[in-house]
Amino acid sequence: MIDTDIHETFTRWTDLVPYLKEPWRGLITNGAWQGTGNPHVHWASHGVNRGDSQPADGAPAGSSLELLRKQVLDLYPIKYGVLTGQFMPAVMPMQFEFATALAHAYNNFVSDHWLAHDPRLRSSIHLAPQDPQAAAREIDRLGDDPRFVQVLLPIGQWSYGDPFYHPIFEAAARHNLVVTFHHTGAVESALGKGRYYIEWHINVPQGAMATLTSLVVNGIFDKFPTLRFCVLESGYSWLPHLLWRMDQNYRSLHLEVPWVKQLPSKYIRERVKFSTQPTEDTSVENWLRLHEMLETDKLLVFATDYPHWDFDSPEESVPRGLPADLRQKIFYDNARELFGFED
Repeated sequence: MIDTDIHETFTRWTDLVPYLKEPWRGLITNGAWQGTGNPHVHWASHGVNRGDSQPADGAPAGSSLELLRKQVLDLYPIKYGVLTGQFMPAVMPMQFEFATALAHAYNNFVSDHWLAHDPRLRSSIHLAPQDPQAAAREIDRLGDDPRFVQVLLPIGQWSYGDPFYHPIFEAAARHNLVVTFHHTGAVESALGKGRYYIEWHINVPQGAMATLTSLVVNGIFDKFPTLRFCVLESGYSWLPHLLWRMDQNYRSLHLEVPWVKQLPSKYIRERVKFSTQPTEDTSVENWLRLHEMLETDKLLVFATDYPHWDFDSPEESVPRGLPADLRQKIFYDNARELFGFED
């Protein structure tokens, strides 16, 4: 089994201080900057995380490797777990130089405090895409370390099809890394941010839809033909309808985008994976109907989303009544193919 979305974190901001240089180190040590909070108030005292995922000493949920082992890695037959973090420098309203420094520091922190202590763990290269050239240098710095298996980009107001971001894709292609997109608090609907957490949570897939559309119509799949992509924690039940709409518009309007050489659905079916989390329906009938509409069994990869409140247990989130070969692909084969993991 491969878990493609585990949200580890640090215990406090000062954990990053050893990996920062001045003047950025001082912003944390003198208390001038203490991060930014979630814009929504949550009913549970543990916020967006499982109540049992917080260590007894009061440290943040997701900061304990011991608990991660107990609640995921050892509890289920996990061969590889891919770390995606709870901290994304890109969404921090700050100088892009500081965001770049924080991404660099966090990658080093994960290497020292997580990857070095469990051989099952792999990680993402965190970036600040506000400065694509610096982001590309960070990819080049870590891209040949086999423990880092993907480049992680936040979903929000970033239109990644824009040539501005080409240096990131070029660097990922140089190192044969997966480019993965994960939603953030910056995701908005056509109406803006939304007043309630439930409103934001419902609208999360809109960010993934817009990101995929940007990649397709701007020709990213043809400009970078070796790149593989993944979309995490945005669901998947909306995908057939997006593919139908993309293809229909392409048939009518393809003259506007002559660099798009084939139906959008073909690019996505061949080059993009989607995490199962959050599972939206656990009935065998509806899962099979969805796979029939998608016309492929190679799109989905399993994810728990640990330690978030909507954690997906492999025992409950993927119906047991699915054909054994389909479950095998979702739990293991599709992610192994995506990342090139060894059996």
